[in-house]
Amino acid sequence: MMESVQRIRYPSFDYSNIDPSSIPIIEVIVRSDSKPPTPFRIGNEEGWMVEWRGKKTGDDLLPIIDSVTTTATLPFLMRTRDGWYIEPDSIHAIARKLIAPTVVILIMSLLLHAIAPVISQNSILLQSYQIGPLDYPLLLLITFPIFVLPIIMRSFANYRDINNQNYYIQNPLDEPEIDLKIGNGNVTINSMKMPEGVIVEAARLQVGVAVPERASILKALDRDEKEQPPPGMSTPLPERRIASVEEHGTGVGEAIPMPIAHSRVLILEPLRVCSRGELVNLNGGGSCTLQGPEERWPGSIYSSLIALHWELIVYVQRSGAKMQWVKPIIMQGPEEEINIEKLPLMSSRAEISEK
Repeated sequence: MMESVQRIRYPSFDYSNIDPSSIPIIEVIVRSDSKPPTPFRIGNEEGWMVEWRGKKTGDDLLPIIDSVTTTATLPFLMRTRDGWYIEPDSIHAIARKLIAPTVVILIMSLLLHAIAPVISQNSILLQSYQIGPLDYPLLLLITFPIFVLPIIMRSFANYRDINNQNYYIQNPLDEPEIDLKIGNGNVTINSMKMPEGVIVEAARLQVGVAVPERASILKALDRDEKEQPPPGMSTPLPERRIASVEEHGTGVGEAIPMPIAHSRVLILEPLRVCSRGELVNLNGGGSCTLQGPEERWPGSIYSSLIALHWELIVYVQRSGAKMQWVKPIIMQGPEEEINIEKLPLMSSRAEISEK
């Protein structure tokens, strides 16, 4: 059995409102029949981080986890990040941006309504028009519809998402025929043949770290499933799970908008830790080379805690709906040790993750 050390502080769902230093770093010795990868470290001790290295003096006291270490894509990623996906309606992102200003407008209206008697006694005038107590309820009648506007917009966007998902279920697409060659941190597409009615727009190569397995996190922190979960992790979730964060890790909140009941989720869940290569316009097809991120990343490697995942994403249109075709890539890693100072993060919400 070969042993190596994994250290990880994976971002929780709402990581932007959490101080990373308040969450403990998970440190374990991983025992596996397979050789560990070339050591790498992404992030730093004060923030979110992922590290895989050899054993050092003093590591013997760390918890020991037996885990498969492989370059083959794990089954839960093949179920949730392989095939055709519907892009969430763009109205979702607009609606989210409107939430903060509409809440401020409503609060100001309620405040004015509360202090209306004081204002009326001081006879405040606006251009020869006196505001009286009866005007403040009218103000609420105006501002409340503005407040609910984002909710209405999101409901409409969800309706369109559901229609697009149902249309795909009724009219599924075959896998595209793509001849590609995997290089050193890049992928060359020699030819591409899409199903009828599908228009290719662009493609990119990206790499990220999937959510760690829940059972391994609890074992590393010596926590029981029935006890209070550690910081950044939710309580046990229902048996019906549709997204990888719900199935294996630290998922709380709404990661994807309005998925419908199907054999697999049809809206691609974002990788919270993700670095993207340049988006290449394909103009309907043709050959091209897709480069990975500017900083050199490790190759594909999977274990129960650290799953470093590469994938090809092709952006297309079908009957006016935007879609993505996602294909996991087995990328060879460099021989030299990798150290990236900052862990690249992406929004946990699919509808606001930028293309």
